[in-house]
Amino acid sequence: MFNILFVCTGNICRSPLAEGVMRHILRRDNLHKSVTVDSAGTHAYHAGEPPDPRAIAAAGRRSIDLGGMVARKIGRDDFTAQDLIVALDGGHYHILHRMQPSGSRAELRMMLEFAPQQKERDVPDPYFGGDADFDHALDLIVDASEGLLEQLPEYLDR
Repeated sequence: MFNILFVCTGNICRSPLAEGVMRHILRRDNLHKSVTVDSAGTHAYHAGEPPDPRAIAAAGRRSIDLGGMVARKIGRDDFTAQDLIVALDGGHYHILHRMQPSGSRAELRMMLEFAPQQKERDVPDPYFGGDADFDHALDLIVDASEGLLEQLPEYLDR
């Protein structure tokens, strides 16, 4: 089993969207039995809460289910339990890089590395925005998730 963890700040907007999109894609392509997907935040601001209602609505407009998700903060154990940890922006990446214990198996990547055709490097935080901001973040996440799917065989063959 290959384990992917998506990480944003509070684990209520971007990383649950990424988790939901990737689960949706994996089910669509019948890979959900080979790959697990989870999400977490770099901070515990919203630990125990469900995703932001605007994230749920944006995902729902695309038939992507975020039900059952609960925000949590990433822990040191995640670096040994996960194979791939994907940061939604550069700030998250730097926090994760500093947290990562030496010798841990997790590979750190940026979300939009999987969508090199995108001009943006970070998935912008829609938290202080409106529906259009959530839809834009979701567009980027969908694009990057499809790119990750294309690279998944390389990870599964390791």
